[in-house]
Amino acid sequence: MENVVLIIHLLLALSLIGVVLMQRSEGGGLGMGGGGGAATGRAAATALGKVTWVLAIGFICTSIALTIIAAEKSAGSSVLDRVGAGSTATEETGDAPEPSLGNNLLPPSTGGDAPLVPRAD
Repeated sequence: MENVVLIIHLLLALSLIGVVLMQRSEGGGLGMGGGGGAATGRAAATALGKVTWVLAIGFICTSIALTIIAAEKSAGSSVLDRVGAGSTATEETGDAPEPSLGNNLLPPSTGGDAPLVPRAD
């Protein structure tokens, strides 16, 4: 379900970008140069304007739906729970995890020679 809503969300975002770019510029920033009626400062609603509103409302609805879906999926767990679960597994067995390539950043020391660590003087 999450993937379907996400795909719809992405399609709405791309469509909204396209529709906004197709609209005619009115020459003023933030709608200040509108050509509506003399009594109102509002421009006449065009078909592209209506499509923009529909796409924007759909985009907001799918954003809220994705937020709700993500909140329901993670309602029972926390990031701290997952971090704590990794350390308790090593405490129960008593064995230290074997170093992987990503964990051991220093080269192996030969004999009693330890790698030189730079000092901040």
